[in-house]
Parts: sequence; C-alpha cells; structure tokens
Amino acid sequence: MDHEDRIALFLDYENLALGARDHRGGMAFDFRPIADALAERGRVVVRRAYADWSYFDEDRRMLTRSHVELIEIPQRMGASRKNAADIKMAVDAVELAFERDYISTFVICTGDSDFTPLVHKLRELNKRVIGVGVEKSTSALLPPACDEFLYYDRLEGVDIPPTRARRARPARVPSPEPQQVEQEQVEQEPEPQAAVEEPVRDVDTLAGLVAQTVAGLQGSSGGEVTASTLKRTLLRKDPTFSESDYGFRTFGELLRHLAKQNVVELAEGPAKGDPEVSLPEHGDREEAFGLLRAVVQDLAGADGAAALSGLKNQLRRARPDFSEKKLGYRSFLQFCKAAATSGVVHLEWNADADDYLLTPQAS
Repeated sequence: MDHEDRIALFLDYENLALGARDHRGGMAFDFRPIADALAERGRVVVRRAYADWSYFDEDRRMLTRSHVELIEIPQRMGASRKNAADIKMAVDAVELAFERDYISTFVICTGDSDFTPLVHKLRELNKRVIGVGVEKSTSALLPPACDEFLYYDRLEGVDIPPTRARRARPARVPSPEPQQVEQEQVEQEPEPQAAVEEPVRDVDTLAGLVAQTVAGLQGSSGGEVTASTLKRTLLRKDPTFSESDYGFRTFGELLRHLAKQNVVELAEGPAKGDPEVSLPEHGDREEAFGLLRAVVQDLAGADGAAALSGLKNQLRRARPDFSEKKLGYRSFLQFCKAAATSGVVHLEWNADADDYLLTPQAS
C-alpha cells in the first residue's frame, strides 16, 4: 500500500452533467466509470463534488452511494448560470495540496478552461494532475495542461445512446395494397447508428510515434527504456493518449503487436510486467538504407545526383509501407543523414538547387 498513489478527486459536477446531457444525446451522468478508471491508478482518499444540488436531486443518491462528499454551492436568485463552484473548488484543491503531503495525484473533473491555472499550480506543487471531461464540452486549453486527460465518453462502462435519424413524413399515395404499406414501413425504418463512436485510429501513425519516442529516450538518457517510462512519456506528449483508442486492451498488448511488426524489440525489464523496449539495431533499418541507395541510384543516373525533395515519395512507390518514423527518425532528412553517416549515400547542400543532393556510395 505504501507504493500506491493517493488520489484526491474534485468534480465540477454541473459542467460534467450538463456536458453529458447536451452533447451526448441527453444521457445521464454516471460516476461509476470514473471511479473504476481511478481505481486502476491508485487509492482515492478524497471525493468531493461541487454544485447547486437543488438542480440535481436525482444525482445525489448516486453520488452518495459512491461515498462522494457533496459540497453545496447555492445559486443566487437572478444570478448568472455561470458555475459558481469554480472558486470554492480551486481553493479547496490548493489547500489540500498544502495540508496533505501524502496526496500525490489530483483528479480535476471538468472541461472548463478556467481551471487551467489550478492545474498549473498543482503541478508546480509537484502533484500529478489527471483531467476528466466530456469530449465535446472540454476546452482545448485544458488537456495539454494535465499530466493525463481522460475523456468521459471513452471510459469503459459509459453507454452512449445512439443518434436517432429523423424519419421523413411519408407521401400520400392512393389506396396502397397492405403488402406495399408494410414494405414501405420497413424501408423507412432507420438502421441503428452509432454516429458518436470514435473510429479506430491509425496504428501505423502510432507505430511511428512510439519508435520516435523510444529513440528520443535512448538518446537523452543513454540507458534502458522500460514500458512504464515509455507510457509516461507518451502521456506527456499527448495527455489524451490511450491504447484503447487503437483497439488494444492494455499497453503491453500494444507493445507486443509493435514487436511482431518489428517496430520495437522487447526484453525482460527490471520489474515483472515492465519489459525493456528498444529499437531493432539492424534488419529494417539496413533494409531501408538499401532501398534509399537503390532509389537514389535510379534517379541520379551515372554521374548525377538526386534531390531530397520528392525523394520520400519515390521510396514509397517502391515500398508503400516505408516510414522513417517507424525506424525512430523524426524526419526524412534525419533518416538521410543517418544513411550518409553509415556510408550508404553522400548528402550535401547545394545552394544553386536550394536543396540537399544525394549521390549513391559504393556498397
């Protein structure tokens, strides 16, 4: 238990409940998916929700059953409907950060950009901050400020109602046969649509991001890169990152898939369940260098040179799955410089051509 993260949870309840209702087909907010997601990340020791609870009578029981402390913030008569809980919630969070050193993680459940300064202050106090918000009602400023951001809509256990298609009014026809009426009704009946379901993201793009991140970690630290370190780094680059968006149940399953694709190599790490991740030293990289030499040789001819501009497209014509990012390079120019360092090609800037020129080197 000593190694568990202690978590303090703060819910801007009006923002979450109204965001779910207005942007997700009138769905009712359910706290359980958030509780389950946080249970996987540590021990929640503080649970507080802020709202004028006279507007959320039915939600009180649901939150009370989950041991959430309800903080009453009454709205003044005739006052703006702007959420009045913001200041109280921010003050309580900062106060708790100073008073409870053992709390390592703060979860701020809101999509309101007004809480961005609170997130910055908590991180300045060496606290990890996880944000939770409804995707379509979350400000673009908030997720990048957090260490990790969870979209409520994507959490396991959130049932989003399907979008209902509007049915057109049927045109009047003279005395149709019963069988014809039945057929028309069948044709008008809309098929169930899950318009809100997110498409599976491009795994190839993810493979490039992972390889590039591993290469960067190896270059900066010079030591081993574990799966847990890699996951934390990916979350720092994109706090909304989640392997489930790409169809994988766990991060380990994602890494095993990339290992089969020869994007990364896995080896036993310092702790069980936390393998070491590295880039293949040979194989695909040497093959890619050979492909570059062959394409440059074809384009350059006997005594000429090939320009860097457009060269990547030529490589993809010869090998459609080519990607320098899968090999750990941030750009195609960096890949070509690595090939030049290995003696595969000669790379030189040409002022007249205003471009880099490549010439093949002897094998």
